[in-house]
Amino acid sequence: MRKMTFIILCVFFVGGLQAQEDAGVSEARDTTYWDSEFSVGFNFNQASFSGNWKAGGVNSIAFGSIATGKANYAKDKFSWDNQLELIYGVVKNEGQDFRKSNDRIFFDSKVGYKINEKWAYFSSVNFITQFTDGFDFSGPENRLISGFFAPAFLTTGFGLEYKPNKDFALRLAPVSPRFTFVSNPDIITNVPENYGVPAGQTVRTEWLAFQLFATYNKKISENLTINSRYQLFANYETLAFNTIDHRLDFTVIAKITKYVDVTFTSINVYDIDMDPGIQFSQALAMGILYKVSNKK
Repeated sequence: MRKMTFIILCVFFVGGLQAQEDAGVSEARDTTYWDSEFSVGFNFNQASFSGNWKAGGVNSIAFGSIATGKANYAKDKFSWDNQLELIYGVVKNEGQDFRKSNDRIFFDSKVGYKINEKWAYFSSVNFITQFTDGFDFSGPENRLISGFFAPAFLTTGFGLEYKPNKDFALRLAPVSPRFTFVSNPDIITNVPENYGVPAGQTVRTEWLAFQLFATYNKKISENLTINSRYQLFANYETLAFNTIDHRLDFTVIAKITKYVDVTFTSINVYDIDMDPGIQFSQALAMGILYKVSNKK
């Protein structure tokens, strides 16, 4: 499965480069048409208390990291946008082993061809999974409930994109096959739904489906940035109100100094193949953030 992820990424990068050559780009090393950016951040938190500390407390340490990048190409009517988001964090309370506090791998690649100033045809692929095993700690024993490629979601899309300005974009994909992977056969023991993948199998394919994908990324001020992403996925074959999947990712970054920032992240998911209720997570951290860009 790791090889499959690598192959998928390579195919899209190579395909984009080939499309660039086919468009007649003679200056192969000219980055004029590229808008690229990469940022990486780290945060660390620690608390300790003496044995006679009357206010109470638990000794703990926590570490978090975030890396994001984009590489967008646009010339004439052709565009190729790529986004990568990696988040991971761990926490250790006294008397417990290290446990992860945040874990996300997200990749999105989209090729577009303009119809007019606001509308374009597009084809896309996005991929979501996590780095390490996840456990349910609520019982007497820790139960394995997820892992790398367990689950993983590879969603393709073909349709129209509406982009009225540089901050907002809306994709409507009436043709949007999705592949759900659960590579670990032990997951079904603790997660009977197996994330929608049939028992005894590692992949579920939903060929007939619709996807709505919306993004709003806004630099409110020099020191405040909001990034949000909403995904709706509906399988035509099982279409009902409670079978439509929803996912909302929300990030706010507030810069304190050039390299110190406060980051708030939130993920909200409704997917009946995972759980009948709404899942949510949020994290607030202050740390170091370093960013590089080819645009001044």
